Amino acid sequence: MTDTFAVEKSTAAAWFRQLRDDIVAAFEALEDSHKTGPMADAAPGRFQVTETKRHADDGSDAGGGLMSVMRGGCVFEKVGVNVSAVYGTLSERAQMAMAARKGVPGMKEDPQFWASGISLVAHMQNPHCPAIHMNTRMFWTPHAWWFGGGSDLNPCIEYANDTVHFHATQQAHLDPHGTEYYPKFKAWADTYFYIPHRNRARGVGGIFMDDHTTGDWSADFALTQDIGRALLPSFVPLVEKRRTQAWNDSDKEVQLIHRGLYAEYNLVYDRGTKFGLETGHDADAVLMSLPPLAKWV
Repeated sequence: MTDTFAVEKSTAAAWFRQLRDDIVAAFEALEDSHKTGPMADAAPGRFQVTETKRHADDGSDAGGGLMSVMRGGCVFEKVGVNVSAVYGTLSERAQMAMAARKGVPGMKEDPQFWASGISLVAHMQNPHCPAIHMNTRMFWTPHAWWFGGGSDLNPCIEYANDTVHFHATQQAHLDPHGTEYYPKFKAWADTYFYIPHRNRARGVGGIFMDDHTTGDWSADFALTQDIGRALLPSFVPLVEKRRTQAWNDSDKEVQLIHRGLYAEYNLVYDRGTKFGLETGHDADAVLMSLPPLAKWV
């Protein structure tokens, strides 16, 4: 059977890989330029790259990707940038999880799927530097396709002007696609990244979309690309501004406790974490988002 979406799949997977390469290069450049401040004597960090594999229930190859993780740098305490392109058959549990979110036509009759995307989480050495999360992805079945993703900022010590810069950059990248997108996706992020059992948000929000398909693949892909492109200009200036700022043990305590929120959210609520584990993807890659250290009171 001819795959009528082969070109679109290949194009999307190649874009996610290119975005990964651009981000890895930019983050290593941040490490190289860190010459002053509390971590000035630390060696610049480098990403350790590992191939990941997904195996079908019968053990056959079902795609994979790259897990790129930097630990113990002078700017980044832990940052992961993962890309993958996986395929196979959705298990009954994965079908149920998807059906609860979106009615996918023909899924029970033909539960094949293909998915590709990039996922990034950065936890910083300096408590004044915000953590950040970003992911974009494309999902395909024989009867449907859609995009998802977004970006949100997670400072443990909030600076109002940093929050303004982050949101303004997200909006600047979305508005060319339609001025309705930024307020819609911002409100979605405020809801999605909320932690009910703590009665509070995980961070200062951002943008988020899921199950996005207008019927125009090129337009939806272009929107998804600009969500990815917004990551570096929204985040790198904040790191450059805060990375040499002095911090003390009290600041670090605040950071570690705030990271507990991040861990709780990703393990209890995050859809991507649940889907990755349900579909048999590499567990280390799925759980890459967890911080290296966290604390609970």
